[in-house]
Amino acid sequence: MGRPIASASRKPRTQGRNRRQESKSMRSFVRALVLGALMTTVAHAQTTAPAISFADLLGEMIHRDSVARWPEPAYRSAQFSSYDRAAQDPNTDWFANGDFNQFLRTETNGGRQEWVLMDHVGPGAVVRIWSANPPEACNLRFYFDGAAEPGWTVDFQGLTGGEGPVAGPLSGVRARGWNSYLPIPYAKGLKITTDKDGFYYQVGYRAYEPGTAVESFTPELLSTNRTMIGGVQYALMHPRSPSVAQTIGLSGALEPGAQRAWDLPAGSHALRELILRVNAPTSLEGLDLERALRSVIVRFWFDGEETVWVPLTDFFGSGVGLHPHQDWWRAVDDVGIMRSWWPMPYARRARFALLNLGDQPVQLSGALGIGDWSWDQRSMHFRANWHWTGELPSRPMIDYNYLTAQGRGVVVGDTLAIYNPVTAWWGEGDEKIFVDGEDFPSTFGTGTEDYYGYAWCTPEVFISPFHSQPRVDGPGNRGHTTNSRVRMLDAMPFKTQMQFDMELWHWAEVDVDFASTVYWYGIPGVRHNRRAQPDGAVAILRAPPPPLVIEGLSEAGDVLGAHTEGIELEHQTTGGYEGQWSKDDQTLFHGQKIGDYLELNVPGPEAGQHRLTLYAAKSWDYGIVRISVNGATVIDELDLWSEPVVATGPIDLGLHAPVDGKYVVRIEVVGKNENSRGTGSYFGVDGVAVTAP
Repeated sequence: MGRPIASASRKPRTQGRNRRQESKSMRSFVRALVLGALMTTVAHAQTTAPAISFADLLGEMIHRDSVARWPEPAYRSAQFSSYDRAAQDPNTDWFANGDFNQFLRTETNGGRQEWVLMDHVGPGAVVRIWSANPPEACNLRFYFDGAAEPGWTVDFQGLTGGEGPVAGPLSGVRARGWNSYLPIPYAKGLKITTDKDGFYYQVGYRAYEPGTAVESFTPELLSTNRTMIGGVQYALMHPRSPSVAQTIGLSGALEPGAQRAWDLPAGSHALRELILRVNAPTSLEGLDLERALRSVIVRFWFDGEETVWVPLTDFFGSGVGLHPHQDWWRAVDDVGIMRSWWPMPYARRARFALLNLGDQPVQLSGALGIGDWSWDQRSMHFRANWHWTGELPSRPMIDYNYLTAQGRGVVVGDTLAIYNPVTAWWGEGDEKIFVDGEDFPSTFGTGTEDYYGYAWCTPEVFISPFHSQPRVDGPGNRGHTTNSRVRMLDAMPFKTQMQFDMELWHWAEVDVDFASTVYWYGIPGVRHNRRAQPDGAVAILRAPPPPLVIEGLSEAGDVLGAHTEGIELEHQTTGGYEGQWSKDDQTLFHGQKIGDYLELNVPGPEAGQHRLTLYAAKSWDYGIVRISVNGATVIDELDLWSEPVVATGPIDLGLHAPVDGKYVVRIEVVGKNENSRGTGSYFGVDGVAVTAP
């Protein structure tokens, strides 16, 4: 966020120098912090490793090179969550959706009832905690290494809301999702409990191999490492371009069907930064422009193997089109300059190319920043794979496979770009990640937005170092949306196999477009199931059809009049039923009993009779209503009950003259259908149209 400048020039110059000195000092501190993290990593690798500490994990969080080498000491990533326990296997409630309030067990500790979220035996570290709705005044208790008493008690909302032990970006609420990335190591085991239930949760953790020395977390570490925590927070929010030894400039035109390639220096090196700007013809706009950019393909070959084939805007985490954002690994600024900081090492040779599959020429500029790298047995090649499926039916529900790989590697991030033709929520599906031949996924989630760190289907743009939603068109969840999650401490190693699935679980029965990009590292020769998809890269980008607009309609929400006191009037979007209600919304009247009423003050012409037409809805909890116009009953009983939700279509109210320039249309509950549920006194109104007689 920009700093206000209204009075900045009036401040003494010494303050400006102090700010520059402070900024320079912080940058120097962060450089020292990264160097310290590097030295710690080397020490772990080359000697009998000292115990992994809280400070080690903080340093690793901002040591980019660590992801490009097989982890040492080795660990596996897994997750405890509130996923629906009814999901036993692909043949038994595999898409069950009761992901709320599921725990390992309940216990009584110190006279308190506690709900157990996590119980892991062995050395490890919690690396991520998420919840959609942590209760107020609810404590998380951390029982370290088999202890009968908790070693740390902390407020749940404080830990995940950025107002407790640490602030953002390590903790914070983003699009209604509560997140903590504070590392919490333990030597022999960890149990986490709460003293309240009634919430969704995920706890991601590392499980180190038996015998790995780990220093268990204590709350005192937060104060003794306060300076380091501040440095990590600053580094995450201000990612720096890495130091490079050589730069290769990129410039020129890329005609339709053409490819331009650049060879990197021979020998053992690493690409440390990719900067690109690609301009399409100025005559293009909207989806045509976005399609032209997506038709440009980013390609990399390392040591003779092609490891990257991804459309340009997907590669940089923007999905369809360019949308400003910045995470720990990638950035797109507001003028379209794209940056990538994934380290990409190689032993002998490397090549970078841009391929234009589209029908429009583009102009490109940028640079490749190359640095030193000492290739060893732990070194891995960077890989990125894109998988697109157009017009994918939401029924039957499926596990959409992001990636399946065989061999040894580490998953370090992913981006999902989805087109949804309706406002209804598309992302109820859970991630299911199988590692090294597991029969049941060691990571089983609670919802797609939960995986990406937000909650409640929230169509809100947010940006943070490890997860983001840089695009969401709306209204609701309609149109194009991009979600990203990138990883450091929660990177996912696999020794023999990785299967990364995400359920497609949509509330409506529609066709969506799904495109996933997975970023990962693998040893030379690792295999996977993703191949180039040129047809997908140039596919026509869909746009939702325009909403239904009824001629002459006064929307109910715009003409509300008197109504029964205390009754809730809800503006309701009609997600999943697009094209049936004007502008895809209605006013929902939460009636409680016979006699409850709503009046609409519909504007009318100055004189003369006109035809009034009511547009409403029918549903499973709606009542029987009487309708009057200007005090005269026009319909004695209109039954609005229906098991499936449907639009009524036009309901003729007859010819009427306005009184004082308006028509007062009164809808009053007079009965209940025997099949109606709840109070049986609800009704929904789209509006009233006034047309010529």
